[in-house]
Amino acid sequence: MKTTRISILLLLIIGIMAFSWKSTHDKLCDVRNTALASGEKVTYKIAYKWGALWLSAGEVVFTLDNAKYGNREVYHAKGYGYTYKSYDWLFKVRDTYESYFDKESLMPYKFVRDVNEGNASFYQNVTFKHDQGKATSLKGTYNIPSCTQDIMSAIYYTRCIDWNKYKKNDTVPITVFLDDVVHPLYVRYIGKEKISVKSGTYNCIVFKPLLIKGTVFKGGEEMTVYVTDDENKIPVLVKSPILIGDIRAEVHEISGTKSPLKSKVKS
Repeated sequence: MKTTRISILLLLIIGIMAFSWKSTHDKLCDVRNTALASGEKVTYKIAYKWGALWLSAGEVVFTLDNAKYGNREVYHAKGYGYTYKSYDWLFKVRDTYESYFDKESLMPYKFVRDVNEGNASFYQNVTFKHDQGKATSLKGTYNIPSCTQDIMSAIYYTRCIDWNKYKKNDTVPITVFLDDVVHPLYVRYIGKEKISVKSGTYNCIVFKPLLIKGTVFKGGEEMTVYVTDDENKIPVLVKSPILIGDIRAEVHEISGTKSPLKSKVKS
């Protein structure tokens, strides 16, 4: 079962953050906050398919609050992922991801990753100086392109893009700094679809992000992501095959959004 040892939070973040949408870095840098508000909270339930069985594996909670970074007023985004006690025997996960990013430009200033999985732990702390094109971690300082995101800030950043400018099968890049490496990624726009999950039925925008082949994913465009087709662009469902089995993250609760969830279909 070694290959199924995954961070459920990182899985969800990778699926969400790959939605970057602009054809040039200059235009990408012009994106401003249109969807975010302090006090937002979104909870997901994670399920893992092992053979013919779907197992309830854990939950991921995303929160967005006001904070101070130096003398700046910023957003503090936090994601906490954990496995249920009933799943801990297979592989226990207690992961926290945090980002401090600008309220207007949405560029990150600081990223923290505290991972505890099984008997292993990992800590990462990154500061960004975009005016110098540098990111500094515990291991050194690295060159980064303009408009580089961390994986948490990318979730919120891409929710502020005007998605109506793109057509089916468009692919658009985003640059993410993770594990001291700059990752150029893209996502393919698939179209629109109405989907039903336990929390309700939503009109959604559908995407397939490019995944990096490794110990969890097969690589390619195997993951499918559904986000609300409204001003909030909240991810509702993320699903993907992995090297052994399948994984699914489904929205459970949404609160504190800046705008009403107009995409939710009234029953």
